[in-house]
Amino acid sequence: MTLPPALMPLRHAVFRSLWIANVVTALGTWMQNTGAGWLMTSLSPNALSVSLIQAATITPVLLLALPAGALADTMDRRRFLIITQLWTMAVAVTLAALTYAGLIDAAGLIALTFAIGMGSAMYQPAWGATVPEVVPRQDLVQAIALNGIGFNLARALGPALGGVLVLFGGPALAFSLFAISFLASIAALLAWRRTPQRNSLPRERLLSAMRAGMRFTRHTPAMQAAMVRAVAFFLPSAAPWALLPLVVREQLGLGAGSFGMLLGMMGVGGVTSGMLLPMLRGRAGRGATVFGASLFSCAGMACIASSTHWAPAGLGMLLFGVGWVTAASTIQAAAQLVAPPWVRARALAIYQLAFNGALAFGSMLWGWLGTALGLQATMAGAAAVATVLAFAVRGYGLDQSGAATAQAPAPPVPEDPAPELASMLPQSRGRILETMRYRVAPAEREGFLDAMQHVQHARGRAGALDWRLYEDVAHPEGWLEAWTMESWTDHLHEANRLSDWDRQLLAQVSAFHDAAAPLPCRYIAVEPGPRPPSHPQRNAASLATHDGPAR
Repeated sequence: MTLPPALMPLRHAVFRSLWIANVVTALGTWMQNTGAGWLMTSLSPNALSVSLIQAATITPVLLLALPAGALADTMDRRRFLIITQLWTMAVAVTLAALTYAGLIDAAGLIALTFAIGMGSAMYQPAWGATVPEVVPRQDLVQAIALNGIGFNLARALGPALGGVLVLFGGPALAFSLFAISFLASIAALLAWRRTPQRNSLPRERLLSAMRAGMRFTRHTPAMQAAMVRAVAFFLPSAAPWALLPLVVREQLGLGAGSFGMLLGMMGVGGVTSGMLLPMLRGRAGRGATVFGASLFSCAGMACIASSTHWAPAGLGMLLFGVGWVTAASTIQAAAQLVAPPWVRARALAIYQLAFNGALAFGSMLWGWLGTALGLQATMAGAAAVATVLAFAVRGYGLDQSGAATAQAPAPPVPEDPAPELASMLPQSRGRILETMRYRVAPAEREGFLDAMQHVQHARGRAGALDWRLYEDVAHPEGWLEAWTMESWTDHLHEANRLSDWDRQLLAQVSAFHDAAAPLPCRYIAVEPGPRPPSHPQRNAASLATHDGPAR
């Protein structure tokens, strides 16, 4: 049986089992969201309190996404995923037990929702970085979209089921099934026999790994564009998530079952858009696709704002779901494809900071405005803001790609460390200064300077703290490139961090390193001072102070 294009990634067994498990967990998540939102309308029935449920789910990402991404990149990813799922399951059990006992209040609901958000914040970057491990590159974009389809399939069923559960069994029943849903993902992760990732290099330190991820993002324009487009889309699109429980109860005069049904309509729109994405991919670029998705979401929010009956509100949620999944899948795919494996979880974590930060701020903003201005005026304002931002950020392209056109020649390599330093350098925390010298004919000066602009960003993506280019004032044909790495460990990872495109950029300037130019050099930072006493366990910095810098 031939699968339709939208489902082709499911032919890979490991991805299929993990995807199904994630759908089950997402189904439980939407039941929990429905129960929590509806419970808060009873505990504290005002727009700000209800919107704080959404904010409490998202805010942990602002605190934990980057360290979670660094951990996912530097430790066994399967084990890390299992730990995060066990944490979230334990919190869900606590929430269900307290609700059954009647001991939950508004503050406790927000606190436990925040703790559940912590587990999700730790899980999502690792899961996003896992997808390229279990599907080949040609299926990666659709696998990301299929994650959106699965999530919205759960969204189509979960809220409706959650509404029924709340109606007949109360929020505690929804919370209980949410806790049970984690057994599926834990079982799938335990069954995954992940091939150990062997690496002879020393493991990156957590803080250093986080800083390297931020430097990669700072020097990668495509990542920055994805983050700008994400903020522009998700900031106004937070309004339906924040206000829908009150729209259903106050504006439409309906109950929990209708709330779940409207969320289900959004899920139907999301699943539909996910199935159609393969056809769009060959006809429009990522930037144009996100712009069109933004207009769909704007139309959906405007329709919700003008509705006093469930039918037009349902149409609005359907349109909003089409735009939401199309934009979310496309922007995330753009961010994920530009990130190499060594930094993928960190890059996705930073992207999720922008994505979830916009949602968290937007949830609180639209919740406050909903209380101050009214629900319909606030939803209409969100649709107008979304339209303006969609046009404002069209210039931030999502279709950049850098592919090497030929095998890059190896650049000159520095001398090996001196024997008396080599064994101690891995324990050193001193910064490493690297230098490369070039000889440039006057006629080639402009081309050289243009190429070095790209080299600066290639060094930054590989982890350079600082980069400088110097011209010899006595011999204008002489040039010195100097950059700093955070530690010897960071320097050892530098070569593996270079993509094929970065190597091609470095190869373009290697032509200026002729036989007359000295070899590259490396120096370790040392603190000046009196000569330390002789000791067999002295560290690399003290040894360098006594015997001279490492080269």
